[in-house]
Amino acid sequence: MDAPTGWAFEEGGKALTRTFKFKDFSEAFGFLTRVALHAEKQDHHPEFTSVWNRVDFRLTSHDAGGVTERDLSLAEAINGLAGR
Repeated sequence: MDAPTGWAFEEGGKALTRTFKFKDFSEAFGFLTRVALHAEKQDHHPEFTSVWNRVDFRLTSHDAGGVTERDLSLAEAINGLAGR
């Protein structure tokens, strides 16, 4: 299993991680809103932190004990949402 572009496996391979940086807080918050709407539709919610213009993600399927196809799919979707 390969990590999507820009993503990395956390040590131990239990999660995918990635940091996104934006121009400012407003741009970062807009991005998170798009991610939240997508995640809600997919019923698969990412772990994230947001500090001003930076958003850090950690994707894992807790019920499966690690990364699944759902996480890979969500990572790809997040990549696409960041590109808008």
